[in-house]
Amino acid sequence: MGTKILVVEDNELNLDMITRRLQRKGYETVVAKTGAEALTAADAERPDLILMDLSLPEMDGWEATRRLKAADGTKGIPVIALTAHAMAGDRQKALEAGADEYETKPVDIKRLVDKIQALLPGERQ
Repeated sequence: MGTKILVVEDNELNLDMITRRLQRKGYETVVAKTGAEALTAADAERPDLILMDLSLPEMDGWEATRRLKAADGTKGIPVIALTAHAMAGDRQKALEAGADEYETKPVDIKRLVDKIQALLPGERQ
C-alpha cells in the first residue's frame, strides 16, 4: 500500500483540491473536517503523515495537534500545519504545538510534496 495521508480541512474546495492533487501524486488520502474527527481518524487509520488545517470548527488544529502529539499511538506521526493566516510567529506557534512543518495557503503542491518527502524518509513518489 502507498503512503497514507490524513488531510484535516473544513473547507470543501481546499479539501477537494489537496486530496485530488495528492492522489495524483500516488498518495492514499483519508479525510477529516474537524479536530475531533482528526483525532479519531488518526487513531483508526494510522496515517503516515497528517496535514492539519489550523482554523477548524469546534476543536482547532492547534489543539488537535497538541492532543495527537500527547497520545502514545499518534505522537510519532509527522504533522504539517496548514494555514491561510500567515502571521508573524504562526510558524513558531505551530511548531510549539507539535507540528513538524508548516505550509501556508493557498497550498503550493510541489513545495508541500517536498515537505512530505522530507518528513518521510525513503518516500519518493
